[in-house]
Amino acid sequence: MKLLIKNIQSLIQVEETPRKWVAGADMKHLPTIDNAFLLIENERIVAFGKMDDCPVKADQTIDATGKIVMPTWCDSHTHLVYHGSREGEFEDRINGLSYEEITERGGGIHNSAKNLQNATEDELYEQAYARLQEIKGYGTGAVEIKSGYGLTLESEIKMLRVVRRLRENTNMTIKATFLGAHAIPLLYKDNREGYIDLLIDEMLPKIAEEGLADYCDVFCEKGFFTAEETDRILKAGWKYGLRPKVHANELYFSGGVQVGVANNALSVDHLECTSFAEIKALHGSETMATILPSTAFFLGLEYAPARKMIEAGLPVALASDYNPGSTPSGRMSFVLSLACLKMKMTPEEAINAVTINGAYAMGVGKELGTIAKGKFANVLITKKIPSLAFLPYSFGSDLIETVIIKGLIN
Repeated sequence: MKLLIKNIQSLIQVEETPRKWVAGADMKHLPTIDNAFLLIENERIVAFGKMDDCPVKADQTIDATGKIVMPTWCDSHTHLVYHGSREGEFEDRINGLSYEEITERGGGIHNSAKNLQNATEDELYEQAYARLQEIKGYGTGAVEIKSGYGLTLESEIKMLRVVRRLRENTNMTIKATFLGAHAIPLLYKDNREGYIDLLIDEMLPKIAEEGLADYCDVFCEKGFFTAEETDRILKAGWKYGLRPKVHANELYFSGGVQVGVANNALSVDHLECTSFAEIKALHGSETMATILPSTAFFLGLEYAPARKMIEAGLPVALASDYNPGSTPSGRMSFVLSLACLKMKMTPEEAINAVTINGAYAMGVGKELGTIAKGKFANVLITKKIPSLAFLPYSFGSDLIETVIIKGLIN
């Protein structure tokens, strides 16, 4: 089955020579072909170029006159397996309570944990599948999904089994992350060491036995897990082949960036609190700095200093953090708008951050993130728009017309 997209106004993020990521000043550049075609055969990209070289025959043809074609978004940080919602806490914040105060009252992550523990696997799957279809319609073709709302052996396993079912029942690329270290359960409030032992001695072996996770994450933050505890958990995860990821420096300077880099984390995420020390630690490492601006937007936090990171030569990724408490949205086009409006990233930098760099941050860069021969045909087609900048500029508009995942029109 050959699918031809022709008369493309601009084909964005084309790649002839494989790149690991895009960093620093290079993030302002997006390899582009105007008046282009793209040829897909089965699941893969097989050809692209100027319309002068466009093939004549295909089984199906899409005319993209006036439209932009680019890779689908790679959302490298979500929590989209959860039960119910937390709009009550939304009102609490409006009335002046902080995120930490809500958590201390049994809200936040503990609220989601209680809801999830009482839900069946089928209920969780149905709700998560609906969210997955939602974000696919927004242009997301690959997503990383974390556990962390279980906080018991049974419920963490239940969450990761739901992620496995999602992976088996969609053509989207899905990566699973074990985040048992999301919070100390209320049952272990006076026995932190006991819960960490449970994570390391019981949860990790069971997860590894069933092959349920690709990565191991820790919420390294004041009131959650210390840098020392994070280091211990990440090293335990490595023993089972789970590369680290870290929730780092969302609320305070927690040391999460440094401990992540020291453990060769694939990414450190959030980074609202980032100084020269964190940037220095990341420089020259294999760890992607991943920013979640819709979390800062929803919680009223200061935005991560993306400009400082990029100007220091770092690669930067963007992700949604889709979750019920601090980012109840997986609309990556809004993340693009926030990156441009609130963090002064250029549209080109933001697109690089949600395609090639997002793909690296979830470990799928060899298959996704750019328009390259042999990669999966995960592409989106916009409606007729005048330029690339129009996408983040029109922050409230739905400008994605067609989403193609592994060669299939969705």
